[in-house]
Amino acid sequence: MRHRPTIATLLLAGAALLPGAAHGEAPFDFAHAPGQLPKTVVPSAYRIDIAADMKRLTLGGHETIDVTASAPIGSITLNQAGLTLLSAKLDGVAAAITQDDAAQTATLTLPHPVAAGPHTLVIAYSGPIPATPNGIYYDDYRTPSGQTHRMLVTQFEVADARRMFPGWDEPAFKATFQLTATLPDSYVPVSNMPVTASTPVGGHARRVVFGTTPRMSTYLLALVAGDISAVSGTGGATPINVYAPTGMQRNGAYALQAASAILPYYNDYFGIPYPLPKLDLLAIPGNYEAGAMENWGAITFIDDDLLFDPHTSAPSTRELVYLVVAHEMAHQWSGDLVTMGWWDNIWLNEGFATWMETKATDHFNPTWQIWPRQHADREQAMAQDAHPSTHPIQLVIHDVSEANTAFDRISYQKGEQVIRMTEDWLGADMFRAGMRAYMKAHAYGNTTSADLWAALSQVSHQDVAAVARSFTEQPGIPLVNVARRCDAGKTVLSLTEGRFTIHDPHPLPARWNIPVTVGGPDATAQRVILRPETPATLAFAGCDQPLKANLGENGYYRTAYDAASLAALAAAFSRLDATDRANLLGDQFALFQAGQAPLAAYLDLVAGLSAGKDTSIAVWQDTISHLRQLDTMERGSPQRPAFRAFARALLAPQLARLGWMPREGESFLDTLLRPELIAALGQFDDQAVVAEAQARFAAWRKTPSALAPSLLDPVTWIVGRHADPATYAMLAGLVRSSSDTEQKLRFFRALAASRDPALVAQSVRLAYSGAIPNGRIVHMLAAIATGSDDPDRVWSLVQAPQTQKQIRAHLAPWSQSSLLATVAGQSVNPAIAQALLDDPSTTVTTGATIEAKKAADLIAANADIAARAQAALAAWLPTRP
Repeated sequence: MRHRPTIATLLLAGAALLPGAAHGEAPFDFAHAPGQLPKTVVPSAYRIDIAADMKRLTLGGHETIDVTASAPIGSITLNQAGLTLLSAKLDGVAAAITQDDAAQTATLTLPHPVAAGPHTLVIAYSGPIPATPNGIYYDDYRTPSGQTHRMLVTQFEVADARRMFPGWDEPAFKATFQLTATLPDSYVPVSNMPVTASTPVGGHARRVVFGTTPRMSTYLLALVAGDISAVSGTGGATPINVYAPTGMQRNGAYALQAASAILPYYNDYFGIPYPLPKLDLLAIPGNYEAGAMENWGAITFIDDDLLFDPHTSAPSTRELVYLVVAHEMAHQWSGDLVTMGWWDNIWLNEGFATWMETKATDHFNPTWQIWPRQHADREQAMAQDAHPSTHPIQLVIHDVSEANTAFDRISYQKGEQVIRMTEDWLGADMFRAGMRAYMKAHAYGNTTSADLWAALSQVSHQDVAAVARSFTEQPGIPLVNVARRCDAGKTVLSLTEGRFTIHDPHPLPARWNIPVTVGGPDATAQRVILRPETPATLAFAGCDQPLKANLGENGYYRTAYDAASLAALAAAFSRLDATDRANLLGDQFALFQAGQAPLAAYLDLVAGLSAGKDTSIAVWQDTISHLRQLDTMERGSPQRPAFRAFARALLAPQLARLGWMPREGESFLDTLLRPELIAALGQFDDQAVVAEAQARFAAWRKTPSALAPSLLDPVTWIVGRHADPATYAMLAGLVRSSSDTEQKLRFFRALAASRDPALVAQSVRLAYSGAIPNGRIVHMLAAIATGSDDPDRVWSLVQAPQTQKQIRAHLAPWSQSSLLATVAGQSVNPAIAQALLDDPSTTVTTGATIEAKKAADLIAANADIAARAQAALAAWLPTRP
């Protein structure tokens, strides 16, 4: 799954309060794998037959399951959620049914115990087909011609297969699946395997039979059906189809091109050919919360993660589509073929796929400089990981609500960075050999992190676990302290280890074995494993060398330099590689956040960027991000206009260099950077930029071809930020009428930037009015809280009991837990933190409690950082010429 977190706050994108790590984790063992179901009965094959009534929105089901009992049994417990079990028989003998809807289980009590061994379980059941985007649900969407069509969709991760059929809905219970579905005969059906038979059954319905899947976990089963069409191709010898609502399938051509190239690349990388007979990628219009989901052979995407329209899509969408396709296709091996044994190791799926998406995208698009720009993801992970409410990559998961909270920056981006660091340490070829051994040894099975470390160690002859476990089994970020001295004509560096934290008065002790690389523009890089309580000493020729730790930014750690080392790096800043310039800037800003360095040290580096004629997109994206954060910290400060003037002076030369209009033959990176500069200058009240955006928007309204697609996002955002009621009403009309999600969310984000209190209230109501897909409501409420510059007002509107009730009626469990926390987390007001913790919804599930506590910690941290930033800027800004 490529989950799209809600909008990042000043400091964090999210965190979680969970118990400690699984220290000393063992290789996967089914008998001892975590989970909530007994392991005395194990399924091996499901034959599921469902009938979907798309008018009454009801589901009827009949399933036959081959099971094996490891001992004599008198009852069977399995999962169900929202279903009604009508009958159950084991080997033809009826069982009594007891359902526990709170636990999402059903217990089948047999009249007499049965012996250990193979048995056949038959269950008849019924259930609803709701609109909330989890389990099996319906998606009503608007076609380009303005008609409303209905689609049947499934989304089963983490634990929602139980909403379509009773079963063992935990990842360790792998089995084969043979699905049969009775559907409206006008629907095109797609599942994991190809259709093997299709028979009319009367009443405008058709019974479709799909082939039997390989052995896999329940959460990977999929069924999508509706008025969909495909563009088709191949990846090697494998047929690939990109499906979309009919009339939009042509916009899948770019994703098809990407998938066709990536599949043979992955076949080679993993050393195991893709094992299914086809690969389908399906665009779900709007109402799809997960972002994208790696269902084996039938990957589902929210439409704006898969479809690219060259006439309206932003350049960032072009890149996003490639990344998301590469991510979900990596899961066809890491996650589908080899699956984590329980959700405590979800990072094995997501961290690896996040790393692999970047590796594949860089391989096929080397001019995009994707690795230097991964700095942004690293910063988001570290922002969360520095906070006291962080958690280990491997964490204890007690229930489904907790599992949902694990899909965060730690599992994805920190996981990615640990994989990246491990590959850099072992070498790319050695790491790949280890991954091939891991895949071969565990194909169609389950693993823990210990299995991965064992495979890598066996191939590399290195103690991989000793390094990797120090990053995966404990929370937090290492801090490498660098001090220098001149000794006999050499620069001698002393490296010591600590822990980097932000707003954590009592950090827990942590110890890492850190692969550290140190070098410079004129110095050959040296590597060392920095161990706890054992300083490392490195010597370089000459006493004036600018020497930088984490060269290439392949390591997961922050670096703090003594004054002499930082001064040498600042003097040689323009000579550093772009990756290292961005890394140095990121570390200096983070050190300010942690109270370990003055903000002036960061600002002095940034202030010299234009003079140094820096054109690196990685450096400017990092700078824009931090400038916008500082601007948010300046809410209510009298020097905010002066800060914005500084920011405008820094960024305006870059926009002048690029110009407003894309140039023929310009690099993709310039096309990406231009809209970010325009939007930032709009936030910083550059009047010339605002006026130009408004004029270009007016021209676009008359002639859509008058505005380049790359400028649609920043131009509409600036217009929305300055919208009067009439302009707002026009934008709201575009939100309601847009048939594709990218356009709909683009116009809504523009509305969300309005700072007029009356219009802010209208935006909140619009978010849950039905104009926005259910799966994107919480994301858009966060956009209002951030864009309006008044998160406290948005909180008061959303928390109101009647409003909250109306919003929650649209939300799946994932968003139920995060709704209030996501909005509150944009504030720096301690009263809102307390109101959040006091709200009854925060105790409904442990996941909701986790989300509320993390947001409360976030508010406290950001309040402290904002106060220090205001004081620091008040002192620094007057020193500017």
